[in-house]
Amino acid sequence: MRTGAGLVCLQFVPYTESRGGHGDQRWCGAQGIISSGLIPSLVWKLQREEEDIQELILDTLAPCLQEDATEALSSCAVPFLKQKLLSTNKNIRSKAARALIAISIPLEGKNQVRQYDVIPILVDLLKDEEQEVQANAAGALMYATVTTEGKYAALDADALDPLLQLLSSPLTRVRLNATKALTMLAEAPEGRKHLQPQVPAFRILELDDNQTVQRAAQVAIKVIEWKP
Repeated sequence: MRTGAGLVCLQFVPYTESRGGHGDQRWCGAQGIISSGLIPSLVWKLQREEEDIQELILDTLAPCLQEDATEALSSCAVPFLKQKLLSTNKNIRSKAARALIAISIPLEGKNQVRQYDVIPILVDLLKDEEQEVQANAAGALMYATVTTEGKYAALDADALDPLLQLLSSPLTRVRLNATKALTMLAEAPEGRKHLQPQVPAFRILELDDNQTVQRAAQVAIKVIEWKP
């Protein structure tokens, strides 16, 4: 893929959470890039461009991976994204973790995140000084720990305590993603045992200003207090 063409694609697909207006443009742009077979080129260029272009590529990959992660998974995207988690650039760390959220939605993505030992790095990023990095790392762990193997990889990496510390974060996305990740880990007997004394922390979140956090805390408590 030529650099010029790549930049046109990057400018065409601004990442947005909106579902109307710009959200439709995001969907069409992501589908256009996927159907044009540009994902392998974007993954390849992620390793070779300057940091400002890397950020644009990561912004482009995130919505594409949400639509279809198949080509990215077959193009070694997971180990490349793993490298970007170690960047000294906070924006690249955050955007790489966000891309890993999307690529971890399908089962193959969850499996690759575990197989390439990305989970211990995500756990380390829970202690990052940047809250957006924390939020995206917790979000990626939330998806990666859906599988039994992912749960135990996170438990072996000592994910519980740093996730618990994030429950009091001032950023809503951090609290929410940490709560959901802990809920996943509570499905393992070892995780549930560790979290049972921590139920009061989740009781506090039942009174959170954000209703989504409240509901997530309620689900977490049910899972933690479940008895076989």
